[in-house]
Amino acid sequence: MLSIALSELIQIFRNRLVLVTSLFMPIAISAFFVYRHEIFAEVASLGYIAAVVMFTVCAFGLYTTTVTTLASRRQNLFLKRLRSTPADDAGILSGLMLPVTVIALVQMTAILIVLATVAGQPDNVLLLVVAVLSTVIMMLSLGLATAGLTNSPEHAQVTTLPVSIGTIAIASWVGISGTEKLTLLKRLLPGGSATELVLNAWNGGVPVAESLLLLLPTLCWVAVAIALASRLFRWEPRR
Repeated sequence: MLSIALSELIQIFRNRLVLVTSLFMPIAISAFFVYRHEIFAEVASLGYIAAVVMFTVCAFGLYTTTVTTLASRRQNLFLKRLRSTPADDAGILSGLMLPVTVIALVQMTAILIVLATVAGQPDNVLLLVVAVLSTVIMMLSLGLATAGLTNSPEHAQVTTLPVSIGTIAIASWVGISGTEKLTLLKRLLPGGSATELVLNAWNGGVPVAESLLLLLPTLCWVAVAIALASRLFRWEPRR
């Protein structure tokens, strides 16, 4: 797995499109929100900024890159060749997704630390960590499912739009309007409960036990995405 991950990391830094998508775009958007945090905090809260930063990195840096990578490796038959090695399927997929996952986690950690330094620290750091990790797992699972529907890296530019744009839009909706109205709908949408969990972690005022219940919708999306991936994912190009 580690050898696959190292090879994939080298490929990321050689591919300009992936480099821009996974590194520069999320950093640029997140930096804008952090730089203008006073303005956005007037509309919503610092927790909202943290949630938007998290989903920006996860959507463009993690999810989109995962789908593009798997589609590319399938198209050039690299996935098929890897299956002829001693590595099992889980090890192959883990190795391919590990570099971009680590990059996304490093990005989010650095940006959220900067936000906490310039604007104010989160109320519950451990709860924030739980929110970030659960969101990362959800976006990786959705990436696997979407990769099953994606025939090529070019096709990924289309197939990733609904989830990437949708989760950021949901995070903005929940972060600005809260969950006092349409509570169930907002929590059941992908990213809705994760956004509320970030709001609680950063802004405080909600018991930890009540906040942890917000993990259930996110974990349900993980289960749904994995079930879809097991049916849709292909190791060879579609005929």
